[in-house]
Amino acid sequence: MSAVLTCKNIEVSFDGFKAVDGVDLELARGEVHFLIGPNGAGKTTLVDAVTGLAPYAGSVVKDGEELRGKKVHHIARKGIGRTFQTAAVFEHLTVAQNLDIAAGAGRSALSLLRRRRRLPAVVVDTMDRIGLRDAADTPAGTLAHGQKQWLEIGMLLVGDADVLLLDEPIAGMGHDERDTTGRLLHDIAADRAVAVVEHDMDFMRAFADRVTVLHAGAVLASGSVDEVAADPRVQEVYLGTAKEAADAARA
Repeated sequence: MSAVLTCKNIEVSFDGFKAVDGVDLELARGEVHFLIGPNGAGKTTLVDAVTGLAPYAGSVVKDGEELRGKKVHHIARKGIGRTFQTAAVFEHLTVAQNLDIAAGAGRSALSLLRRRRRLPAVVVDTMDRIGLRDAADTPAGTLAHGQKQWLEIGMLLVGDADVLLLDEPIAGMGHDERDTTGRLLHDIAADRAVAVVEHDMDFMRAFADRVTVLHAGAVLASGSVDEVAADPRVQEVYLGTAKEAADAARA
């Protein structure tokens, strides 16, 4: 599969500390690509760099265009969308209104505020896709936690993002919501590139097509789930982290 987004030698520093140190990453349509690693490994900082929220050295290229130095809104218009650990939705608006606003980049501010008699097909189709058609008229603030995450993903879809960067999308979800989210990610990845920042290893093993492991800001390993799990360096990092946690608990 050819890469949609290519990152080369990404470095992000804060007051002399390298949070991301020479990371290469390629995201391709047709796969769910997990970014895993211990706390402080640089996962979210890397996403911040790609989406224009953190200055960096190196190169990020999408559709032949270098994105380094571009504004956040320009990067979003290039089809790169992200979610945050806490869903960013308009809580006082309904599910349908949230999606309609996200789909309305080419509409005037007045038309965005005006209630429409008929929703665009892309909004209706997306509500079906994310499983919220029955909640179309429900205020987003009253949705369950998992539903808010699905709505935020839907807002990226109606905005025509073809690279989705999702930061811990299953945090706080129950078992059924996690499985539903995993199936949704694979459905979306059929024609888009999907990257998932995640700590949950069971979720990763169940739904990852490709995995990149970050440690201390650098790529420790990359490959299939089986390849990464068999890597002695990955085992050492995760076993070490688990041992430190157990020692701290005993203390």
